[in-house]
Amino acid sequence: MKKLFLLFAVCLFGCENSNQITITKVEGSMAYENAKLSVKESLITEEGHLFSFDIENYELGVKSPKLFDYQLANSAKGQHIHFIINNGPYSAKYSKDFIHNKWDQTNGNNVVLAFLSRSYHESVKNKNAFFLTQIGGEVADKKDLSKELLFYSRPKGVYKGADTERVLLDFYLVNTSLSPNGNKVRVTIEDTKFLIDEWAPYYIEGLPKGEISIILELIDSKGNLIDSPFNPSERMVRLED
Repeated sequence: MKKLFLLFAVCLFGCENSNQITITKVEGSMAYENAKLSVKESLITEEGHLFSFDIENYELGVKSPKLFDYQLANSAKGQHIHFIINNGPYSAKYSKDFIHNKWDQTNGNNVVLAFLSRSYHESVKNKNAFFLTQIGGEVADKKDLSKELLFYSRPKGVYKGADTERVLLDFYLVNTSLSPNGNKVRVTIEDTKFLIDEWAPYYIEGLPKGEISIILELIDSKGNLIDSPFNPSERMVRLED
């Protein structure tokens, strides 16, 4: 079968690394251009914080179709919502109605991002496929959500066996776009740096086993870090045999 991907990320400094880490744009995902996520209800109950969403042109709980045959970690529970608090690791929500109790108690204000996700954890990237708000806290604690924002999504957690061969790199942008002459995302995987100038999902290949550091930075056309909440983002993931 013909390979359905193209390289769009630019590797800095010659990509000299012993493990030959590469990133490659994922091609072949259904676009879901008309998918829509909107909040119907958000309120505090005795059990916790209730969220109820309306979803159009997208179905939760089913396996996502794709036009590529490369292995990616794929949820057996199907398509879902990635639910993120303060740019922390997401919770996968497989129902449009759920109670969430895991709030950051150290800061009264919590920024909530929810977006539609395919079963293999690639985000749906259109202007109607996400919901962003902040809950609680004093006015002084509020983040400026009108700024250019970058949220981390994948990779996450522990990968084992065949799932370590190709790991999905994905993130979510709000109030900004990427281009060769504009903003970019600088990705640092261990000591290897890449520049991404297109908002798309990517394969990471050539990762060694063990703990892996991944840093995402939203930068401007001159390479300067953009001053906005949650920028940069950093995660540790683990790859095992």
